[in-house]
Amino acid sequence: MKFHILPSLLAADFGELFNEIKRVESAGADALHLDIMDAHFVPNLSFGPDVVALAKKAAPTLFRNVHLMLSRPDLYVDSFVDAGADAVQIHVEADCDIWQTLSAIRARGVRSGLVMRPQTEIAMIKPYLSLCDEVLFMTVNPGYGGQSFMTEVLPKIAALRDYVKGGNRNALDIMVDGGINFETGVQCAAHGANMFVAGSFLFKQDDMGSAVMQMRDGCAAVERK
Repeated sequence: MKFHILPSLLAADFGELFNEIKRVESAGADALHLDIMDAHFVPNLSFGPDVVALAKKAAPTLFRNVHLMLSRPDLYVDSFVDAGADAVQIHVEADCDIWQTLSAIRARGVRSGLVMRPQTEIAMIKPYLSLCDEVLFMTVNPGYGGQSFMTEVLPKIAALRDYVKGGNRNALDIMVDGGINFETGVQCAAHGANMFVAGSFLFKQDDMGSAVMQMRDGCAAVERK
């Protein structure tokens, strides 16, 4: 299993976005994570397709993972893919036809993902797993950066990893986002996660490259059997 580290642009200095994106690229991160918020599905507003296009311009080879925290993500899939998204994730709790929206993402030739709030049960995502390349567990309540990690999500991560193993879908990537640092990343890896979004923790590091390497190596060392 490959372990990927994704710095979240939400924690960057918005006055230096171009340079911050270059910093993520120079750090050897596996992808850049972009949180798109509509101030309706979550109580905050972030940025739109233009920032995804900026990321593509600043670091053309850096994978762009776009998380749509939108009430109607189905209306914006094409806009974000056109801007340069390499993966598009939608919430299972969104007010749209989940099956059709995931199908539309895949039809555009990018990776598709489904996201769960901490309170959501994994039974909600099981009907859609055949259309998912990745599942993202929010380990904080979505909408703001800098929150504390919610340990109650860990059993759900383990339950999904066991479920996909039983269905011969162990290639499914399981991502976590919210309060991720060296310690919580290891906890998530021990429960079956292999992709780790970290915002505030990584952007506050003097040497992001060293932190990315340490996080990746630490998580890989405790890979769940």
